[in-house]
Amino acid sequence: MKQLQQNLRSGKTEVVGVPVPKPGPGTALVRTAASLVSVGTERMLVEFARKSLAGKARARPDLLNQVLEKARREGVLTTLETAFNRLDQPLPLGYSSAGVIVELGGGLEGFQVGQRVACAGGGHAIHAEYGVVPANLMAHLPENVDFESGAFATLGAIALHGFRLAEAQLGERVAVIGLGLLGLLAVKIARAAGCQVLGIDLDPERVALAEGAGVQAVLRKEAEAAAQAFTGGMGCDAVLICADTDSSDPVELAGAIARDRARVVATGAVGMDIPRKLYYDKELTFLVSRSYGPGRYDPAYEEGGQDYPVGYVRWTEGRNLQAFVDLMGEGQLDIAPLITHRFPIEDAPQAYELIGGGKAEPFLGVLLTYPQTEALELAEQRVVVFKATARTGQPPTEVALGVLGAGNFAQAVLLPALKRVSGLRLIGIASASGASAQHAAKRFGFDYAASDEERILTDPVINTVAILTRHHLHAPQVLAALAAGKHVFCEKPLALNSDELDQIAEALRNPETPLLMVGFNRRFAPLSLRLADFLAARREPLVAHYRVNAGYLPPEHWLHDPAQGGGRIIGEGCHFIDWLTFLVGEPPKALHAHALPDGGRYHRDNVLVTLKYPDGSLGTLTYLANGDKAVAKERIEVFCEGKMAVLDDFRRLELVSDGTRQVFRARLRQDKGHGAEWQAFAQAILDNGPPPIPYADLLAVTRATFTINQSLERGEGVSLPE
Repeated sequence: MKQLQQNLRSGKTEVVGVPVPKPGPGTALVRTAASLVSVGTERMLVEFARKSLAGKARARPDLLNQVLEKARREGVLTTLETAFNRLDQPLPLGYSSAGVIVELGGGLEGFQVGQRVACAGGGHAIHAEYGVVPANLMAHLPENVDFESGAFATLGAIALHGFRLAEAQLGERVAVIGLGLLGLLAVKIARAAGCQVLGIDLDPERVALAEGAGVQAVLRKEAEAAAQAFTGGMGCDAVLICADTDSSDPVELAGAIARDRARVVATGAVGMDIPRKLYYDKELTFLVSRSYGPGRYDPAYEEGGQDYPVGYVRWTEGRNLQAFVDLMGEGQLDIAPLITHRFPIEDAPQAYELIGGGKAEPFLGVLLTYPQTEALELAEQRVVVFKATARTGQPPTEVALGVLGAGNFAQAVLLPALKRVSGLRLIGIASASGASAQHAAKRFGFDYAASDEERILTDPVINTVAILTRHHLHAPQVLAALAAGKHVFCEKPLALNSDELDQIAEALRNPETPLLMVGFNRRFAPLSLRLADFLAARREPLVAHYRVNAGYLPPEHWLHDPAQGGGRIIGEGCHFIDWLTFLVGEPPKALHAHALPDGGRYHRDNVLVTLKYPDGSLGTLTYLANGDKAVAKERIEVFCEGKMAVLDDFRRLELVSDGTRQVFRARLRQDKGHGAEWQAFAQAILDNGPPPIPYADLLAVTRATFTINQSLERGEGVSLPE
């Protein structure tokens, strides 16, 4: 399918061919008929992308400071690779569209195939021939509302939410400052609600458009006098600021024309220098409208489909979306006069040239349109082939790799490491969106990209699968890939609960099961191996302390979700327990965990764990979310037989023995062993050798993370099964 993308690094806005995405639970696949270009939000994004690196740094000094701090902690080369990878990721443009449902995900209720819908949301209602849209971001489109008008629904819901915040009543006088697309929609909504409306703008043509909608409208220079006459000297009951400017003049004007104790609502992006005396004297209420209503930016609502009870939240973003299209269906809103330009999707870059000022002509509503002719079968459109895949013989002479997941970790860390592994051939990569898989396939040289994991699992050429998806998918995909006869690399964690782990353990008992590897890369890092060699001849137990300055994650982060991420200890803590297990040489036999109170801010991510090993060794893991990111993330101290070792963030290793000190440094980059772990895994496959990490370690380390939560709940130590 054709999709419009923005590259932040090159500044290029282009239409590319990507696999058609597959709808997940609670979502629908919508074939787009029309989508609306945001002349505000999207224009700003495109303008930022087209700046030079220096220009981007000047525009976002906060991000520049983060890059400099990361370089200090992790090295210049590591930081540059991370920064350029982020900039290289294509961004899907668009957040307002309309079309027809062609496929339903599991558990979706209230919608059916063939239904006409208006769609909302960045990453969902995108400028593409198809989009996957969650239930709460779709509205039923009345039959008498065309798709072009339906594509305005998201922006209409934004205007509607701002109007609701103003609490304007029937017959009240409302001023709208800024008569762009958002302002004109606000004008129409206020009129439909029975309010008297005064429109204000700098542009005579937009003033004329507002007058054509049946309201009084004036230029900015006439606004204060006009407002006095419009309200009989009382002042406006409510003022909606829909302008797009860095200036604070709209805020000052709103205060000047508002009545005593009126409400001023900013729905546009404007300067926020509020004149205190003016707002104080009138005791004005100033509100900043947050997009299109309650539910916005709440993953549980937008992605998870958890609606808010109508008795507590009458107007959610989904209900605002439906209310706006219903107003159009009732004939109270006429959108057609707002449409000034239409571009077919293949000519979409011309639309951005227009809104970016590259064409000297006025514009307002800019639409992208999509062909509605009969298309290929969806299954055929879920793969984009870059080159034909050559067949290989058995036993394997190379590792023929298929990858599930193409997110930031895959493209920033693992796939660059794989390019340096010998005996490895990149066959196919799949992601739910299809777009990230297409970009990764093109960038790293895969033969094809797909949006359906079954294409990878059933490809007879692929003998090895790497699972780089979100945590809740790991265990099911591991089991499916092993059952398909593929060797499996699973990025941690291996499983989220004991039932999943038991199923994997059962599969591994079969001697015919292919190899399984988990991405516990730190045990393969060069400095880790040097430290282990330093203690290889030990005859006594050791004590190792692993301190992790993990940093704070906000409550809504998916990693905290028990069902999707499993929590930070299961999701990331397994890395550090594995490293301690690697150093000791056998799995722990018991552990005792303690945690700081969460206090409504944390999520069991300030934890101290003591691990006991069969040989008497002790390991402590201190995992903390309450530290400062200016301090390095990881520090390890080991004591044994008169020796001591300190490993700082995999950049500096200090070994001390008999008064002699040795220091080893990695100055320009960290090496946490991602390349080495894959080289070991590939060699094991080619040699038909044992797994690089013993299965006893993989299973015990994963089970230990579950046991940490049990220990915290019981308040006591817990023994681990052998």
